[in-house]
Amino acid sequence: MRIKKGDKWKTVFLMLEGAFKPTVIFFELTNLLVTFQAIMNDLLRNIIEIGDVVVFIDNKMVETETKEEHDNIIKETLRKMIKNNVFVKLEKYVWKVREVGFLKVIIRLDKIKMEKEKVQEVVD
Repeated sequence: MRIKKGDKWKTVFLMLEGAFKPTVIFFELTNLLVTFQAIMNDLLRNIIEIGDVVVFIDNKMVETETKEEHDNIIKETLRKMIKNNVFVKLEKYVWKVREVGFLKVIIRLDKIKMEKEKVQEVVD
């Protein structure tokens, strides 16, 4: 369902990287996304500001030069989350990959591209 013209401002929330402006309404989640994003921003602020981690709601992406740096950031991220009673199901995460799907795009260190299915939808 599209957001009514003139009401988009009601759904905007801030990430450290800027404003997120959804184009669809999230049902039954009154203020949940905004609140959770704010919690994650506060919790991981020092790691996000360094630039090695990007957080979008419950998605966390880590980009480092070495596996050692990656492991250290993951440990620090998980430690902060556990300390603040924010838990994750580890089996739902993908670890130490060079490419990841995120918001209908494929993100790699050297480029970002649309998922093949999304491209095919546009072509068709």
